[in-house]
Amino acid sequence: MRRISPATGVRGRVAPPGDKSISHRAAIFGALSYSGIEVENFSPGADCASTLRCLKLLGCDVERKGGHVRVSCEVLREPEEVLDAGNSGTTARLLCGFIAGAQDIFAVITGDSSLRRRPMDRVARPLLAMGASITGREHGNKLPLALRGRRLSGGEHILPVASAQVKSALLIAGLSAQGSTTVIEPSPTRNHTELLLNFLGVPIESEGNRVTVYPCCDLPGGKWRIPGDFSSAAFWIVAAAILPESELLIEGVGVNPTRTGLLSVLKRMGLNIEMREKGTSGGEPVADILVKPSSLEGTKVTPDEVPLMIDELPILAVAAARANGLTEVRGAVELRVKESDRIRSMAIGLRKLGVDIEELSDGWKIRGPANIVGGRVRSYGDHRVAMALAVAALFSAEPVEIAGDACVDISYPGFFDVLEGLSLRRENS
Repeated sequence: MRRISPATGVRGRVAPPGDKSISHRAAIFGALSYSGIEVENFSPGADCASTLRCLKLLGCDVERKGGHVRVSCEVLREPEEVLDAGNSGTTARLLCGFIAGAQDIFAVITGDSSLRRRPMDRVARPLLAMGASITGREHGNKLPLALRGRRLSGGEHILPVASAQVKSALLIAGLSAQGSTTVIEPSPTRNHTELLLNFLGVPIESEGNRVTVYPCCDLPGGKWRIPGDFSSAAFWIVAAAILPESELLIEGVGVNPTRTGLLSVLKRMGLNIEMREKGTSGGEPVADILVKPSSLEGTKVTPDEVPLMIDELPILAVAAARANGLTEVRGAVELRVKESDRIRSMAIGLRKLGVDIEELSDGWKIRGPANIVGGRVRSYGDHRVAMALAVAALFSAEPVEIAGDACVDISYPGFFDVLEGLSLRRENS
């Protein structure tokens, strides 16, 4: 149980942990490289640790010292143990693409009880079409999945649902396939895989929502610093925007346009923000972000905006609770199959705190500004729900208790300590 006291602002500087999505991909690409991938600022979260652990069981050389990680692989070996992805959907889905093309390697992938409920057929079906050998619960829709690596064929794959994880799994499988592999998305998703392959010098073609890779049996090595995770920075952005005595500099954040849909929406709502010290690292744009108190107005988030801010929607719901007027989010049904049903989890949590929120089949209607009353809420074992409700607690009249707070270690170990250090407390709170 975590108790969060009210605050009047968040002030100072904060550097969010290394980007979780990029860290997963860097590790997988290291496993496809004899010379290896070496990075600084690797994500400290449990999800990326799951990826490293699974790669080590597959015979990869994995060295880690804090945020410094090096991964390489000369020869894959069949794991003696089941590969446990923990709570990480990215680990499970990217490993499917990796193992599917690893000839004669047999492996079983599982996860925790939450991950075993999440759909896997969206990645299994296109991999089966490439010639992969995959079987599992519900005809390959649920973990555990058993895979035997084969020589795959390329081809063209039209995804029915926009998913960066599925796209990346197919592109990874395509690196060991015969012929080119093309993935066509219904709408753009985060393009970390494409940028990283291009940075490493691997042939890849991107045009609109169409991406093509070609066989590459040994990826070139590389060394760089992983940018700060925008999804983690999003909590600080909203906290600084909604509290009246804030001024917060968020340093070294990845600002890839396929990840920063939240910024576009918040700017439309009236976000007071300044981008500083822009640069690039590993092919990714990076910047410092200065946020000050903002007078936010309600807005409508359309389905085409959702894929570029899918992980940030819980914290957007908190911003909407403090905005003037109605905010409506539609087209976010994907939130129902995350670590929790995030549409329901956030609706229950915010409603308990006094927010006027209506749960829709694919999003919410939120009427603000709300007067948060304090109380007790649940994380439902979901790290983004826990952190979003913690930010909501900062503008509460009374302290808020969050049950199940340990789940934040999945992506942001130490989040609550950082929150405490940045917060300006009200008198007698």
